[in-house]
Amino acid sequence: MNLDLESINRCVRCGTCRSVCPVFEEVGWESANTRGRILAMKGLYDGLVAGPDVLDSLNTCTTCGICTASCPAGVKPPDMVEGVRRELVSSGIMSREQALLKERLFSSGNVFGDPGDRLAWLKRRGQEGDWLKGDKAKAIYFVGCLNSYRYQDTASRTFDLLRRFGATILADEQCCGSPLVRTGFDAGRLREANVRQIREIGADTIITGCAGCYSTLKRDYPPDLRVMSVPEFLADRLPELDLKPLEMTVTYHDPCHLGRQSGIYDQPRRVIESICRLKEMRASRESARCCGGGGGVRVGYRDLSLRMAKRRLADVPEGVDFIVTSCPLCIRNLRDAGAGRKVIDIVDLVAASIGDSASAD
Repeated sequence: MNLDLESINRCVRCGTCRSVCPVFEEVGWESANTRGRILAMKGLYDGLVAGPDVLDSLNTCTTCGICTASCPAGVKPPDMVEGVRRELVSSGIMSREQALLKERLFSSGNVFGDPGDRLAWLKRRGQEGDWLKGDKAKAIYFVGCLNSYRYQDTASRTFDLLRRFGATILADEQCCGSPLVRTGFDAGRLREANVRQIREIGADTIITGCAGCYSTLKRDYPPDLRVMSVPEFLADRLPELDLKPLEMTVTYHDPCHLGRQSGIYDQPRRVIESICRLKEMRASRESARCCGGGGGVRVGYRDLSLRMAKRRLADVPEGVDFIVTSCPLCIRNLRDAGAGRKVIDIVDLVAASIGDSASAD
């Protein structure tokens, strides 16, 4: 097996990662923390058979990156985990949930396998008249699967904001490929379909409100395309948004792919503080606890995923009106773990400030 033995050997087995791994907090087994996964990788390199226990060890990693942030040896376990997943998948070794995820994505172009119209959210508030297929534009709003199919009001509010600055959308947007990349598959077909449309429109900037999309667009799409998160884009244009103050207090949940893995901490906070009071979570910024939804864990290990989300909710300070975040997957997992409509997208907060409704979808 063609594994990165140099990275595997850089792990000094110190166990620092045990104290921060969100999966280990819930499971308690050595195989469910970063050190244990690296030992499993070494075993695979030495000829260990990738049975169900090995797959569980590798596939329960959310790729949140908090181990990387605390590693004294500079190891990057999420990259290693994704690499091993690719090696196994290329050899035909995968879980049933991985295989079903791939089938849904390639048959429908979205993570849900939903056969419905991906642009149905345009019609919900009569926005189809604001968008013309084939429009030339310098910026694209990349909606993502979750906002297209589950949080359509957030998609509409985001497009309302971004079209003020000349952004358009793709006529046939496909999943960015993040769920495939995280779970070991090649997302080239989806990526090529999106890039072709972006080139036809003539855009050089992609704006997205999904942290997983952001990470994938930034890392796996052509480097000449500038990728921005919605909080970054809005933070640069605060004087033009005509925001009105709201008498409320919110907290902010840092999505792993936007915060720890991309360093976007200040921009969402600037947007929030221009509207209302911000009260930080008990663990925030580089130390923010993962919501438990990423890396394919929600798909393959839903109960474990929700236990991590419940633990994250314990970090919410008292006296806040909303939990604001910038990732629809985080919203979904935190809501399902018990927070309900108290979790909203940062765009919903901005929309309330300028006169739209901030009520959750």
